Amino acid sequence: MKLIAYTIPCVALFTLSSCQNPADKTADAEVKAAEKVTATASGETYHFLPESTILFTGSKVTGSHSGGFRKFEGHFQIDQGAPTGGSFKIQMESTWADSDKLAEHLKNADFFDVPQYPTSRFEATSFQKGEGDSYQVSGNLTLHGVTKNITFPAMVTSQNETFTISSTFDLNRQDFGISYPGRKDDLIRDEVILKLNLHAAKEKASASSE
Repeated sequence: MKLIAYTIPCVALFTLSSCQNPADKTADAEVKAAEKVTATASGETYHFLPESTILFTGSKVTGSHSGGFRKFEGHFQIDQGAPTGGSFKIQMESTWADSDKLAEHLKNADFFDVPQYPTSRFEATSFQKGEGDSYQVSGNLTLHGVTKNITFPAMVTSQNETFTISSTFDLNRQDFGISYPGRKDDLIRDEVILKLNLHAAKEKASASSE
């Protein structure tokens, strides 16, 4: 009887943990129609360094998977110590995940459809200063052939003439036409967490990370 009494709460605890959505702990990106980029940002250009990373976490009922992109490049415009613009482009063939089989699935038509949409792109439209090092960053994200303007919180810091923009937030994949549901008994959640850690300096360097 003691064994049964101990097992039941353990199973319940495991079930509860599996059902938790990791995106519940991150900020939701605001998504709206794409905005026209009209003005050229002022300031000096800082190019991404190789230690920059763009990572993601997706989840389903039974757990979550992490991954990212190995090949991307981009830059910030910095004027008097503050970001005024920037963009980056991702080579979607460089998608990786904690499972090689999953990485290949993500590249096919169920998800990113890399043959049809080989690149994704983000172009900043505004940086709204908050308290301390915090900003609200807005920009047009083109993913899976769909362009939407997204707004997310970020921290902007500088050290030794290197600027870093870091952010963790979640996007709804349905907003970008990525609608593969998964198995009926193990549905894939719509929210995907993105984690940006973008380092940039004046000396141009091609970003490549894992």
